[in-house]
Amino acid sequence: MANAEPFADRATRMLRSAPLAAVLVLYTLYSALPFAWIATMSVRTTSEISANHYAWPTVWHWEKYRAAWFDSNFGTYFWNSTLVVVAAVAVVTVLGAAAAHCLARYRFRGNRLVYFILFSSIIFPPQIILISLFQVMAGYGLYNSRLGLTLVYIGLQLPLTVYLLEGFFARIPQDLFDAAKIDGYGDFEIFVRIVLPVGMPAIATTVILNFIQLWNEFLFAVVLVNDPGLSTLPIGIRRFMGDYFQDTGMIATGMMIAVLPVIVVYAFFSEKLIQGMTAGAVK
Repeated sequence: MANAEPFADRATRMLRSAPLAAVLVLYTLYSALPFAWIATMSVRTTSEISANHYAWPTVWHWEKYRAAWFDSNFGTYFWNSTLVVVAAVAVVTVLGAAAAHCLARYRFRGNRLVYFILFSSIIFPPQIILISLFQVMAGYGLYNSRLGLTLVYIGLQLPLTVYLLEGFFARIPQDLFDAAKIDGYGDFEIFVRIVLPVGMPAIATTVILNFIQLWNEFLFAVVLVNDPGLSTLPIGIRRFMGDYFQDTGMIATGMMIAVLPVIVVYAFFSEKLIQGMTAGAVK
């Protein structure tokens, strides 16, 4: 009888958690199955996919990855994306963290005005500046260059980064800054030794969000770069699509090549991402 009560309690807990477990399983399948489908398509030819979209590969065509990387210049596209995105994310992270710290910690005339301007730039869709941005880039000789695309990406993601980090930095206790000043720290040392380590969860969150957004960005890349040697991965995948025919098998292969760095970055920063998203939820 003594063992019956713990068993009943366990059964009750299992029944209560069953709906949540079912939702998690369904969501996992909803998220994972499309990825698994693309992964199987990436090692099948277009003719095999046309015959049966959902069949399991009978022959695994791993040579498609070599063909995509070397014959279809995906190595060049990958390198271009890496240079542009890594540089843009690095600059956005440093500038965004510094600007967010200033807006959150220092009170000066125009503080909230600057914050409002940054917030307003988030509300409006970036597509409305595409034509004028193209004219500016062409006028300054930045059209069709990695540097120009990098600067555009920095401008696109900087307001959101400042907005996210400012809210996190504002919750850092003032006592930490007072203690650092007593120890003789200057403003720059406080930023490097106090703000950055404490704010690392939020910073990691913005790194992941910015990396994913820019790695998959298509519109500005296709408008501002037309040299095949400077194209990024999304543009490279588009080259498999024609007016009358699209190589579905190679599109899937290119998508798998493009998604692998995102998985690596997420796996590396996932713990910090969760901490950043839940920061402030629990006192």
